[in-house]
Amino acid sequence: PAAMSRRVVRQSKFRHVFGQPVKADQMYEDIRVSKVTCDSSFCAVNPKFVAIIVESGGGGAFIVLPLAKTGRVDKNHPLVTGHTAPVLDIDWCPHNDNVIASASEDATVMVWQIPDYVPMRNITEPVVTLEGHSKRVSIISWHPTARNVLLSAGCDNLVILWNVGTGEMLLALDDMHTDLIYNVGWNRNGSLLVTTCKDKKVRIIDPRKQQVVAEKDKPHDGVRPIRAIFMADGKIFTTGFSKMSERQLALWDLNNFEEPIALQEMDTSNGVLLPFYDADSSIVYLCGKGDSSIRYFEITDEAPYVHYLNTYSSKEPQRGMGFMPKRGLDVSKCEIARFFKLHERKCEPIVMTVPRKSDLFQDDLYPDTPGPEPALEADEWLSGKDAEPILISLRDGYVPIKNRELKVVKKNILDNKPPPGPRRSHSGCDPNVSQPALQEVLEEIRALKETVQAHEKRISDLENKLCQFTNGTD
Repeated sequence: PAAMSRRVVRQSKFRHVFGQPVKADQMYEDIRVSKVTCDSSFCAVNPKFVAIIVESGGGGAFIVLPLAKTGRVDKNHPLVTGHTAPVLDIDWCPHNDNVIASASEDATVMVWQIPDYVPMRNITEPVVTLEGHSKRVSIISWHPTARNVLLSAGCDNLVILWNVGTGEMLLALDDMHTDLIYNVGWNRNGSLLVTTCKDKKVRIIDPRKQQVVAEKDKPHDGVRPIRAIFMADGKIFTTGFSKMSERQLALWDLNNFEEPIALQEMDTSNGVLLPFYDADSSIVYLCGKGDSSIRYFEITDEAPYVHYLNTYSSKEPQRGMGFMPKRGLDVSKCEIARFFKLHERKCEPIVMTVPRKSDLFQDDLYPDTPGPEPALEADEWLSGKDAEPILISLRDGYVPIKNRELKVVKKNILDNKPPPGPRRSHSGCDPNVSQPALQEVLEEIRALKETVQAHEKRISDLENKLCQFTNGTD
């Protein structure tokens, strides 16, 4: 009878996922990781680069390293500097591995083009600067399937959606959050957002209708910050704290947002748990800030829904964490996740693998995964279209595409109606400017443009002349 009552062990190919740090020479050393107190992950990675927010005197900066450039980082390695106050969040564009966005305490969002070669000096000129927040901006996140759509959320309790390709504000979600926004996440096709807020609510928002379509008050009773992310099937996964300050995780079904379908207590550590989700394997990895471990769970359709798999433990606590998209992994080594763990002075990649005896491509570990092509243009998405991510096979591994320029075509200022939402008063745009003064500025712009055109024509004439001289000397 004892044998009969033994628990049947759940079958899962991920029961034996194990994590390993890379060898010492494969780390990135001598990086002064930012000390800003903010629950951001401080690190963003893609198949080409690792970007890390760093300490910087008198402004805000992050460093971008080609993935292969491991070892000691030269102290003169160029930085991306342009913000006038600390950088709080960075996010690589999912559709262009050379484009990254940064959010800062200076109330702006900047979008940068990173060249494939290491530049000689600091990158100081963003491709576009997005101004619309009145307080520091602590969260940015690219739309998963629409080209050039970027979300930012600030300490003004405002969520703004931008079209980076035109530099304009698409939508401002301003009356939804009564307090500081902790985190914002897209669902798989980018039709909905989930947000968590200091007012202890989790909200599901339809950004294009500008309305909250579902909300849950106090998914976790404790006062410390809550995080929430969408699963691929539309469920919501949250982390938070109980009344007794124990860390919890929970899984929710939007069709019945009253009770969680799973709720687990973890421990009494006080670091906020950052959840990282891999939709292909349905695994959630929880990295606590200040923890020295990564716990991971498989999410399935049968009770108890959230299945503990294992814990990767190390000696040193993590200051932040980057999470590689699936197409940046080494499929020949059965790698199913790679983390970039930040210490005070270095970044340590941690590789998660499923041990397999065969060298063949393991297609059960690597279903087709979102590739770098967007499924929609920004205006298609804004007009109401939805599209699932365009998937690619990893059978032969993924080879990053050559550098593609991000083109920003600013809309003509005169045709542009002001976007919805609060205007920044201190951006120097006084709504009460008199007509003549406005006329004067426009005249001056027009005159300068004509001068520039005249100069350009003169240059072109001179170049033609030069050609004649050089042809003549042949």
